[in-house]
Amino acid sequence: MSDITIPVGVRELPGYLAVPEGEGPWPGVVIVFEALGATGDMRAQADRFAAGGYLAVLPDLYDGAPWVRCVTKAMRDMRSGRGPAYDHIEAARAWLAGRDDCTGDVGVCGFCMGGGFALVAAAKYDFEAAAVNYGMLPRRPEEALRGACPIVGNYGGADPTLRGAAGRLESALTGAGVTHDVKEYPATGHGFLTETSLPGPLGPVAKIVFGMGRGRANAADGWSRIFAFFDEHLAKKSTT
Repeated sequence: MSDITIPVGVRELPGYLAVPEGEGPWPGVVIVFEALGATGDMRAQADRFAAGGYLAVLPDLYDGAPWVRCVTKAMRDMRSGRGPAYDHIEAARAWLAGRDDCTGDVGVCGFCMGGGFALVAAAKYDFEAAAVNYGMLPRRPEEALRGACPIVGNYGGADPTLRGAAGRLESALTGAGVTHDVKEYPATGHGFLTETSLPGPLGPVAKIVFGMGRGRANAADGWSRIFAFFDEHLAKKSTT
């Protein structure tokens, strides 16, 4: 596990690389972080994928700057479907795919804001599988997701900010003919797959606005579905 830099044109983007034990090559996964940025919790998710046999990279889309200075611009990029953040995600995918210890097959996994990025990137770039965790849907999702790689999605039924999103995503992916597994967990809020803790007064606010902290007992099932899906659509592809 190490800090690395990812070439993006003539400059470099900081990131974190988690390498499985043993000998590769391994399929890769680009982790797209939630609004708080490249936190220890997001690094832990890269480590989780490495423990599961995936070469995982967490690009710092904020380029080392504090999240409060960057989140508004990143959200604008995510919703528009274009911008530097997408360029950085694609650069991370290409960098990972080109490594000697990667099979060349790469998936993407995003959380919260990163889930929205992962959803668009599933159709925009050459990913083999995508995990979308409580991510915002793009405008005109059936059109935006046409041609996307297989997608597994996790949503919480008690997340007020994404009410009905799982059903709309299921419908859009079905209409677009995309292989998928989307599940909404009842009585479950935002961020249930990880141990994110919001700083200062944001914590109590997030419990009300996002339902944060509710339904974390469902994390094990959510992760089991993600790994089963990636094993089928990403890892198996690398061995055939």
